[in-house]
Amino acid sequence: MSTPPLVVMRGVTKRFPGVVANDDVSIELRAGEVHALVGENGAGKSTLMRVLYGIYPPDGGSIEVRGREVRIHSPRDAIARGIGMVHQHFVLVDPFTVAENVILGQEGSQLLHPDEANRRVAELADMYGFQIDPSARVEQLSVGEEQRVEILKALYRGVDLLILDEPTAVLTPPETSALFANLRRLRETGKTIVFISHKLDEVLEIADHITVLRRGKVVGATKPAETSKAKLAEMMVGRPVLFRLEKPKTKIGEAVLQLEGLRGGRLRGLDLEVRAGEIVGVAGVEGNGQRDLADAIMGLRPLEGGHIVLDGRELTSISTSEIRNAGIAFIPEDRQDQGLVLDMSLWENGVLGRQDDEDFSRRGGILLIKRIKQLAVRLLQEFDIRARSIETSARTLSGGNQQKLILARELETDPRLLLAAQPTRGLDVGAIEFVWSEILEQKAAGRAVLLISAELDEIYALSDRIVTLYEGRITGAYAPDAPAEEVGRGMLGDVAATKAG
Repeated sequence: MSTPPLVVMRGVTKRFPGVVANDDVSIELRAGEVHALVGENGAGKSTLMRVLYGIYPPDGGSIEVRGREVRIHSPRDAIARGIGMVHQHFVLVDPFTVAENVILGQEGSQLLHPDEANRRVAELADMYGFQIDPSARVEQLSVGEEQRVEILKALYRGVDLLILDEPTAVLTPPETSALFANLRRLRETGKTIVFISHKLDEVLEIADHITVLRRGKVVGATKPAETSKAKLAEMMVGRPVLFRLEKPKTKIGEAVLQLEGLRGGRLRGLDLEVRAGEIVGVAGVEGNGQRDLADAIMGLRPLEGGHIVLDGRELTSISTSEIRNAGIAFIPEDRQDQGLVLDMSLWENGVLGRQDDEDFSRRGGILLIKRIKQLAVRLLQEFDIRARSIETSARTLSGGNQQKLILARELETDPRLLLAAQPTRGLDVGAIEFVWSEILEQKAAGRAVLLISAELDEIYALSDRIVTLYEGRITGAYAPDAPAEEVGRGMLGDVAATKAG
């Protein structure tokens, strides 16, 4: 006989103004299993789990925990019933130690000595195979270690069901492997894990059961042994999805971007060239200067030395506005922090960076609102950006539609160079396919593309030439069919003996 469900959600419906996020959703979560929840951006995955965790009240349906119907009014209610959640954006106090963060709010009436707190947290970490120092300060931890602290916080509170929302979105491959080892240990002890993810390879590796949502409805439930990456993607999107796109055959032209001896931040004398009709992929473990490189090119970070040249024009030390006008389009790695103003409307975001162009303003800073709104309508149509209207705020869009809006705005300028930093981070398979096709179209049009990505699959799928970045320096250049082991060595600092053509 199968294990009885730990949690049953029946006919759960959740509405927001103008949208039904969850439409009569039913799901069963069993003890000692990893249950993956997959779907496009905006399919309702996180919303459903936020209902279960007490962040949102349901507008319909019921929730049963251990066979009894319950009403969960807040996260405190959820934790009391053994349900915990780790969000994409961690909620930790940086100056506090690991142990202090774990016990925060659970200290009780007695004064807890730091040594006792460290001991209790160390015992918990050892029980579940978490390698972490309880006395380390959070501000000194890696992203993967911070995530372990968040999971330990939930375990310390005695949860039996742990919801992980996009837990590998910002992890390196080794950190992801360590997380999966921890999840398997938790499963062995009888814990239930809800694993929300866009990464289908990971879902197939770690999940026992998979539920697929599309536009707020459950469209299928399966197991890894009974499905495939292609089948899951088609269930998510409603059509077949291509995981490899054919690269257009274009003539590689003259150098468009030349970087010479860039120094500043984590950059330690970086040299690189990108030519017309070429996609150069920068591969590296995060934290080795990727953001510093993108920010330096866009004038967002002052350089201590070096030169940035576009089509023979020196761009070093000029403003970001001038750099954009010179012909560089930019997809930043954090779309919400650098790419959009979330509380502004879609039409306002659609013209950001171009609001002073003569097409959209008159002298004295008078904006031509009608023209700007016409631009926004066209961008939404051409890039299939799903929104109620151009008047809604960028905050209301799913991650995939936010990224499409940035792409639409940046490519509208007909750039000489596209600088794409982590362009598909956090996106579902359908949105990834769309972004990849747009990047390849830039290559087909003879433009230069500098792709910075932590996803090796993406680097291999798009690049004409691969370079590795380690501690602010280029350590190797490789052909697009180079063995992953060779590229991996370059990512870890081994200088490649053989350069790509």
